[in-house]
Amino acid sequence: MFKNRRFLIALVVFLLAITTTYAFIYYNGNLNKKNQINDNNQNTQIKYSLTNEDSNKEENLPTPVPEKKAVKVKGLYITGSSAGNKRFMENIVNLINTTELNTVVLDVKEDGKVNYFSEVESVKQIGAHHELYDVDEVIKLLHDNNIYVIGRIVCFRDNYLAGKRVDLAIKRKDGSIWRENGSIAWTNPYNKEVWKYNIDIAKEAINKGFDEIQFDYVRFPTAGKSEVDYGENPSPKADAISGFLREATSEINKMGAPVSADIFAIVCETPGDTEGIGQVLERIGMDVDYISPMIYPSHYANSSHGMMGNGKGQSINGIIFTAPDLKPYEVVYNVLLKTKDRISKVEGYKAKVRPYLQDFTASYLPKGYYQRYGPEQIRQQIKAVYDAGYEEWIFWDAANTYTESAFTRE
Repeated sequence: MFKNRRFLIALVVFLLAITTTYAFIYYNGNLNKKNQINDNNQNTQIKYSLTNEDSNKEENLPTPVPEKKAVKVKGLYITGSSAGNKRFMENIVNLINTTELNTVVLDVKEDGKVNYFSEVESVKQIGAHHELYDVDEVIKLLHDNNIYVIGRIVCFRDNYLAGKRVDLAIKRKDGSIWRENGSIAWTNPYNKEVWKYNIDIAKEAINKGFDEIQFDYVRFPTAGKSEVDYGENPSPKADAISGFLREATSEINKMGAPVSADIFAIVCETPGDTEGIGQVLERIGMDVDYISPMIYPSHYANSSHGMMGNGKGQSINGIIFTAPDLKPYEVVYNVLLKTKDRISKVEGYKAKVRPYLQDFTASYLPKGYYQRYGPEQIRQQIKAVYDAGYEEWIFWDAANTYTESAFTRE
């Protein structure tokens, strides 16, 4: 019996030991799991907290502006119709790839219509676009060949918008639409809705891949005060033009693209707003990145009594030119010298000078007042640009039939 009692005691002790051990293991296991869960939760919270902090920091940082491309432009102007001609574009690309050329100026909006399908709502509403070229295809072709692409936008000379939105047109005093030479209507440069319309088209062009925006016809028409009505006591025209360019450049520069403005070359010769178009040399380059005076020798007055004639010729930088078209080097050189001198006196002048030059023959001028423009005349103009201390240029020919042999082979 004593043995049985000892056996029972031993059995009870054994069972108690087993139970205690199991309880200890179970408790520790749950404790570890609980700690692990807490640790995981704590880690998750830390990660979340850090993520939010980083996100807030990023949100508070200013949006970086892409760096502008530094290109010394040597370019040609291309129409929308030419851009839609694949054979023409292949030839242009080959010309650029084998010469000093590196840029095309391509029409985005000309004759009142965007030259490709546009998603700009105000453009779509009035049907102000037609598909002269596939913009994605053309931009890709040019960029694949390292060609800089400037988008040209004809601003205020917009017969289509003025016709569809009469409230935006320049009008006569009787309320009817004023038309240049009785045919072409203009939009009102004072109207900020017109500003926004052109800026929206420009911003879309940048999003489609254009490297720079060039505004042409960024001026008032050459209409007499008695012909048009801008309202009572309008501000100076130069205020409207400079205001538009300031706003446009601000918007487009934020997208990382430069802005250029085409100007009458005579503006570089005459003081103030002599022409009455709102282009004042000392003001128009204060906000844009480039100005492009259109220095076509054929466009200056000659001494004939025929086309472009005034009986005496044109004074440029103190020199009288009786037949400017016959003196391409001298005309371009003197225009640029005077331009440089005038803007050098303006503190804070931003724009660089990149002239348009002539690659066409002005056979409409009287005999003896024009010459055929070929390689020699092209090179004379380029030399004049360099001799005047500038480095960039663009050639204009409305027909896009450029003098290929004039450009230095590389």
